[in-house]
Amino acid sequence: MHRDSVRPDESLFPGIGDSGRHMLRQLLEHPAAPRYRNRSGHRLEADDLLWLRHFTREVMAASIGWPAQGRPTWLADFLPDVYRRVPAYRQRGAPPDDWHNLPTLSRADLSRDITRFVPDDLPLNRLIEYSTSGTTGHPLKLPSHPRVSASYLAFHRRALARFGIALRAGRGDVSVVLAGFQARCFTYVSFNPLLDDAGLAKINLHPNDWQAPEDRVAYLDAMAPELITGDPISLSALAELPLQHRPRALLSTSMAMSAGLRAALSARFACPVLDLYSMNECGPIAAYAPELDGHLLLQPRLFVEILDPTGHPVPEGERGEITLTGGFNPYLPLLRYRTGDFAALRMTADGPLLCGLLGRPPVRFQTASGQWINNVDVSHCLARFALPQYTLHQCADRSLRLGLPAAQATQQAPICAALHGLFGATVPITLSDLPLADKVIQYTSDLA
Repeated sequence: MHRDSVRPDESLFPGIGDSGRHMLRQLLEHPAAPRYRNRSGHRLEADDLLWLRHFTREVMAASIGWPAQGRPTWLADFLPDVYRRVPAYRQRGAPPDDWHNLPTLSRADLSRDITRFVPDDLPLNRLIEYSTSGTTGHPLKLPSHPRVSASYLAFHRRALARFGIALRAGRGDVSVVLAGFQARCFTYVSFNPLLDDAGLAKINLHPNDWQAPEDRVAYLDAMAPELITGDPISLSALAELPLQHRPRALLSTSMAMSAGLRAALSARFACPVLDLYSMNECGPIAAYAPELDGHLLLQPRLFVEILDPTGHPVPEGERGEITLTGGFNPYLPLLRYRTGDFAALRMTADGPLLCGLLGRPPVRFQTASGQWINNVDVSHCLARFALPQYTLHQCADRSLRLGLPAAQATQQAPICAALHGLFGATVPITLSDLPLADKVIQYTSDLA
């Protein structure tokens, strides 16, 4: 979508005023602006803003934690409530007396029928469907709401406060640029009425989305965002640009970030780099605290267990699978949701701390021409195929090993053709049968 064709409307920006319109023009009409391909907006109404301001105060003031070997007090009401209101839990019958007898939940469970995990008494007129491919091979369509999306800011504020940063951006400023680096990326402009209509832009740093590669620097220097968010791949690409602007902080989400990259980015931009452990199913979960060498939990109503493969808790300090209960999305209350990520949990004076977190690592692939591409590009490439699962590994010689379920044999030729279109026709592809499993590591590479 060309930027000149993007126009604000009341469905995306309820109650938009002059300052909001001016900000959209500022983001869209700069001579170096990228090709914005999509439309999005905050969709927040007046009562949402009141609710969000109260929610932010609660998050900022909350003390997070629970007794060692115990559970938070709010679970006493949460458990019977979700067993009553959520079809997937209600079909189990009465909740067991012993918490540890509760079944765990996986991404595969959500993938089979996400509608059964939505409380059946909630209004659906403002429901937002969010699609995610993830790294596990189970595509998900997640239920959300404008308040849920806007609530992320409260947790980001809490994480920033530990670094002594309080947001300053307001009217006429650009608050945040969300930076991706993909061959194809969802891009848009918006503004945040919680920040007096400060601007927001989701951009793609890939040169294909710009009139000229040097426009990336001109645009970012002109917009001067207070924060820049991304993942290790996009932030690494950002660091290679000769920007003069210095954001007050960088926020990395979605993928694991190494200590070396965190230090390099902090030195390059002379600002803190917040490494956030976050997932689409639950939003921002924890933020890395350098002085504690671990990720501190961010959500007051999120209970974290560390479980062994049989679903039993491990002793404090031992590594196991991060398992979540609660969350802030009323349309997706989680109950013992196994994330597929691993850490140890330690109680500290500052709150529960995830130690030695092994999250989802970023994976880069290399095309026949030597160009680096993101694993998200592969997800986009194969999105049109109805694949319940697949795996892709790139060997040191750039050849690919593609694992597909036997039931997808009829799609092998078009899938390989699609991959050749992305990687180049000369890249060899070896096919193998992939038994359907609850959890797979979707993308791996000997080159990344």
